[in-house]
Amino acid sequence: MKKYKLRKAFKKKYKRGQTFYLVSQSEFIGVKEFVFRTEDLTDRISVTEKELGEYFIFLEDITSFKITK
Repeated sequence: MKKYKLRKAFKKKYKRGQTFYLVSQSEFIGVKEFVFRTEDLTDRISVTEKELGEYFIFLEDITSFKITK
């Protein structure tokens, strides 16, 4: 799962700096769609590839982890 942050306000509901998790991405006939969940997992939003580049900043990939002894 990847963690993203809003670079500017999105659809008047989400404020700049709010954190989201990318939970799904799909492509159909060249159109990419990304599904995000809010950090508290209460809301879900679907964005296009253009909106992803315009509104979101990639923070980190939280699926990779280190095993320590």
